[in-house]
Amino acid sequence: MQTMRVLIVEDELKMASLLRRGLVEEGHAADVAPTGEDAVWMAQSHPYEAIVLDVMLPGLTGFETCRQLRNAGVWAPVLMLTARDGVDDRVAGLDVGADDYLTKPFSFAELLARLRALVRRGGGERPTELIVGTLRLDPAARRAWRSQTEISLSPKEFALLEAFMRRPGQVLSRLQLLEHAWDFAYENRSNVIDVYVRYIREKVDRPFGTHSIETVRGVGYRLREDEE
Repeated sequence: MQTMRVLIVEDELKMASLLRRGLVEEGHAADVAPTGEDAVWMAQSHPYEAIVLDVMLPGLTGFETCRQLRNAGVWAPVLMLTARDGVDDRVAGLDVGADDYLTKPFSFAELLARLRALVRRGGGERPTELIVGTLRLDPAARRAWRSQTEISLSPKEFALLEAFMRRPGQVLSRLQLLEHAWDFAYENRSNVIDVYVRYIREKVDRPFGTHSIETVRGVGYRLREDEE
């Protein structure tokens, strides 16, 4: 069994103590952070295999704590604990970068099993926002910005821009772009990508005097990693 170092982010002293004692008895190491603010600096200062994060915290909520952890480059798997079983809460947690959800009350055996599963999967980088140059995109909120200016995009425009921003500097063929934003039932495949790339350029480049989306003749398009 792999030994884990776990950060428990829980303001209820009794719950935090029970979790820590249970982990230690199973041979793991565990630290406790009573607030989200403490969790952010502790997770940046020490390597943790997993983070157990309560949603209802004083000050920073569990959601905001998770967002700040991810923005700070902390990619340890996060298991969120909540007393609320609403779908909206689970979606909100996953959208800010959490990996799993457990509703109180829960069995310690289940928590341990979920932590083991998360650690097996690893903590690869999974940014909640995509940033390329001065372009910024939030896939969960479906919002995009150039510097501080928000850009209004249709669903298809957003899907294409997301495809570019997930692979900056790579040449994407028209087929690759088409498959990202249109389903198999779509039949008019002639020049729809060229049309929508033009739409995107009119919104993310022309108003700002930039030329970030390049045409690679005979192949497709590329989003520049630098900016002209």
